[in-house]
Amino acid sequence: MKWIDLRSDTVTRPTAAMRRAMAEAVVGDDVYEEDPTVRVLEERMADLLGKEAGLFVASGTMGNLTALLTHAGRGDEAIVGHLAHTFLYEVGGSAGLGAIHTSVLANESDGTISLDAIESAIRNPSDIHAPRTRIVCLENTHNRCGGIVLDAAYVESVARLARGAGAALHLDGARLFNASRALKTPASRWCQSVDSVMVCLSKGLGAPAGSILCGTRDFIRAARRIRKMLGGGMRQVGILAAAGLHSLDHHIERLDEDHANARRLAEGAATICGLSTPQANRCATAWTNLVYVAIDPEAVRGGAPDARLLSSRLRERGVLASPIGKTGLDLRLVTHLDVSPSDIDQALAALRSAARGPYVRLAPEARRVPTPPFPRRHAAARPTLLPDRVMRDAALRARSGAARPPAETKGDR
Repeated sequence: MKWIDLRSDTVTRPTAAMRRAMAEAVVGDDVYEEDPTVRVLEERMADLLGKEAGLFVASGTMGNLTALLTHAGRGDEAIVGHLAHTFLYEVGGSAGLGAIHTSVLANESDGTISLDAIESAIRNPSDIHAPRTRIVCLENTHNRCGGIVLDAAYVESVARLARGAGAALHLDGARLFNASRALKTPASRWCQSVDSVMVCLSKGLGAPAGSILCGTRDFIRAARRIRKMLGGGMRQVGILAAAGLHSLDHHIERLDEDHANARRLAEGAATICGLSTPQANRCATAWTNLVYVAIDPEAVRGGAPDARLLSSRLRERGVLASPIGKTGLDLRLVTHLDVSPSDIDQALAALRSAARGPYVRLAPEARRVPTPPFPRRHAAARPTLLPDRVMRDAALRARSGAARPPAETKGDR
């Protein structure tokens, strides 16, 4: 079975050309700042973002945490959105490792945080009872808001608020180049007013690992020390930096293909009964590579209760997707350089089949879900059983002589 992996753009594999660049990389000891390939990558990214200097880090999470720990200290406060990656998916690192207090404000549907809310949340620095507001964090593109692009003017407005309070503005730009390609605007446009920005190389750009944190030279000098504290002092890491340089040279403009594939995927999913793509209207002029699918359990034939079951059925059909959120009502699909237009067609066919198939009792041998070709330690297929409620309802229908499902759906699982 050919697997179509839409769980994330982090699943990409290095291209043959990228592997050659990695094999031929000139390397040195990066802790001594002697790896020439790393230094070229840091300077290149800083130039693209309009910043003075850059720092190569292992991941986006490390980049964001390094920025937070550099800008703020123990007992200081960071303002973040309630759907921000730094708040939801980074293990509480700023609190656990930096004792930084977090003020969580509501994200609007377009990924922004109300300027009034930010202004109200900024603490009075002369109040000895309150933590000091040291940093405001924004995200562009905004993952949980559907990969939407933040307006550059809005970022500048937040920067003015933060600067007036003596606080810094950090931009989680994990997919900043997706925003850049979506609006055909230089990435530096969003970085002019921020104090620090982090960009991932291992998402849409397709490198196997690494992110770059950029800011002033003084900031990067302090951040280098924090990176070392976090265990991020790497040695001959130019091998990975070469992959990053290759992605900057060859994979930025091709993000347009991912965006076109995502639009086709979203438009196709929206035509399936019971499914919708809520971000379609918000992203009409700046579509990126993230597609969120909402499920109406009353409209889906068979009464699909949540996205976890739908993702399981997609897996049976060779498509990997991620259910998102505690309610399980959202399914995330992400396009990337390993996904072709024909893969989108196959994914849509699988989604139509998975959404319309009835929930029937399967023979024991049919309940096993195939497992993709991952490393052996992850390769053991686990039985995926239908929920008890579904099996009970099927048994009741059988005893009551309910009609069999239409012939064309008999084989659906």
